[in-house]
Amino acid sequence: MKRVVLGRSGLEVSRVGLGGLWLQDDDQAAVDDVVVGAVAAGIDYIDTAPAYGASEAVLGRAIGSLSEAIVISTKLGGRPTPFDPRSASALIESVRTSCALLGRDRIDILMIHEPDRPSQYDWWTDPLTYDGPVWDAIGALRAEGTIGAVGIGGTTVTELARLCASGRFDVVLTAFNHSLLWREAVDELIPAARAQGMGVIAGSPLQGGALALRRDELLRDGAPWLNAPRRAQLLALGELCDQTGIDLPTMAMRWAFASPEIDVVLTGVRNQRELQANLAALEAGPLPGEVITALDEIAGRVPFRPTLEPFILPFGDEPTRLGPLQ
Repeated sequence: MKRVVLGRSGLEVSRVGLGGLWLQDDDQAAVDDVVVGAVAAGIDYIDTAPAYGASEAVLGRAIGSLSEAIVISTKLGGRPTPFDPRSASALIESVRTSCALLGRDRIDILMIHEPDRPSQYDWWTDPLTYDGPVWDAIGALRAEGTIGAVGIGGTTVTELARLCASGRFDVVLTAFNHSLLWREAVDELIPAARAQGMGVIAGSPLQGGALALRRDELLRDGAPWLNAPRRAQLLALGELCDQTGIDLPTMAMRWAFASPEIDVVLTGVRNQRELQANLAALEAGPLPGEVITALDEIAGRVPFRPTLEPFILPFGDEPTRLGPLQ
């Protein structure tokens, strides 16, 4: 497993991290199995959040029996409910709860969750300077040694880039903006982060499941929430999979793992089978040059996400066929 220094955090971590979003159910044995398998493969960076349901609790139990050193990142946001992002005392208490659930005295990386979407969490008293009570909480927690590096995790590009340019953060986690077809982070966000010496983490390499499974029939006869160029683009991607003999999720993971712009790629898995599939993609190595060239051409057909396209495409939330599109 390749290792990297995660920007100005100074932390050396595995090139692949374990995302905790989907590790939040009551099947503790399955979570233990995933964590043990990930650590055995050399993964020593785990990302979670209070907003990920029971993720902190199940991961805390899973890592509690390990002898290996694990770098943990979690987030501020969503706890307690109702959540007040302007309450420094509540934010401090949330981090203490995270420590208790994770079984740790210290959080290696504390991220502010969704600081780029004020409709989600309204963190800032001054949206231009990014001032707010969260900094009082962070200052107090740093002074007592409860947290190390400070990061941001979000789902937009331009506003997250502006946050990076503020120089206040050590690490950025970008979700839904760095994958086979959705590459907006490359033009604006990643350069802004690099200019500040920040570590860059990419989440959702399978785009929230959009790249986990081919849906050719639905793309031809349904999915009205996607515009025609996006549907054609996804169908062209499926044709490339047929031509190369590489299945869609493997192609997506191999592309992500080889991406030179990213320090750490998070693999969000639910079980040991999915973990082993992703590790097999890592072992297979970078995609051939001609496949990369073809992917670049296909990605270039829709270079920016259409305004109303959702971050998580709602495949599976509609009938298989909705009738021919006119």
